[in-house]
Amino acid sequence: MAVTFSDLHTADGLKALEAHLAGKTYVSGDAISKDDIKVFAAVPSKPGGEFPNGVGVNLPGAGSAPAAAAPAAEVAKDDDDDDLDLFGDETEEDKKAADERAAAKASAKKKESGKSSVLMDVKPWDDETDMKKLEEAVRSVQMEGLTWGASKLVPVGYGIKKMTIMLTIVDDLVSIDSLIEDHLMEAPINEYVQSCDIVAFNKI
Repeated sequence: MAVTFSDLHTADGLKALEAHLAGKTYVSGDAISKDDIKVFAAVPSKPGGEFPNGVGVNLPGAGSAPAAAAPAAEVAKDDDDDDLDLFGDETEEDKKAADERAAAKASAKKKESGKSSVLMDVKPWDDETDMKKLEEAVRSVQMEGLTWGASKLVPVGYGIKKMTIMLTIVDDLVSIDSLIEDHLMEAPINEYVQSCDIVAFNKI
């Protein structure tokens, strides 16, 4: 709690301060505070010998102006720290705005990424494989940057047909090797798909 004194330029005011400082080192607490600085500034430079507990005795270095400024600077520093804390909310807002700008740039970069057009042959296990279900299984693979296109069935012999299908990929988002190995050749799709081959791969 802040300690205040009034009329420190008068004898009555100094007597009140004298009584308060009896047996104490500082105006309030166990260290120099704003109270000490305020009282020191309000007391006359020479309060008189009848006030042995005067603030000039209790503030280290009070006898010289440069030394007396040291505790004031320390308290001022504390005030600056408080100001920085109060300013922290605004800094968080700035950080959030910067993150949003970075996310927007990243999104724009994805949109600007190159694309490739791929023509792929998908072969069944045999002539008994349901090609309609094979196509449904292939198209069930969905991921960002992948767009399936037109498809058709092409005879390969012995009553077996393969499916030739177009797809478009965003190069930075989709790996054609990963698409085949980690998706099209894995269960349950591999129940219908025996192999996949890239027929054509062109940058758009």
